[in-house]
Amino acid sequence: MAGHGETSKEAVGVFNDAETLQAAIDDLLSAGFDRAELSLLASESAVEQKLGHVYDRVEDLEDDAGAPRQAYVSKESLGDAEGGLIGGLLYVGAVAAAGAVVASGGTLAAAIGSAALAGGASGAVGAILAQWLDRHHADYLARQLDHGGLLLWVRTRDAAHEARAADILSRHSAHDVHLHALPA
Repeated sequence: MAGHGETSKEAVGVFNDAETLQAAIDDLLSAGFDRAELSLLASESAVEQKLGHVYDRVEDLEDDAGAPRQAYVSKESLGDAEGGLIGGLLYVGAVAAAGAVVASGGTLAAAIGSAALAGGASGAVGAILAQWLDRHHADYLARQLDHGGLLLWVRTRDAAHEARAADILSRHSAHDVHLHALPA
């Protein structure tokens, strides 16, 4: 970490597709970088809202400390969220329906049938929400690519991290790989 009076740096690179971005991120994580040290450009609307203008190319924002960022979220975490939406709604719907039947004096068979129907309906809603999440992420990637690529910033701790980050970004075909100082 940078001491008093020193500036910290970060590596930056632009990727032409999500697969090479993901491969670079996997390598960075394997090389000892923390997820918290990785950030991506925020959504197009967040950039416009924060900066007050639309950007043409992601390269225009590479070294802009004011450009809004978002934390890296792995594909696995997105899958976990989708599973949680489906499973959580399935469970809540089933329990609520079964509880209502039992509370009204219904039979065990009626409670099971109601739980299955309500759970299935709630699970279907969860599946629709999971598809929306997938589509939203795909749209985010497509918009970034339309503006020239997927921008990745990697915060570095020292000269060794700087060299390692730049090397990994370059090996995974990022373009315009460079380091820049962060404001104190």
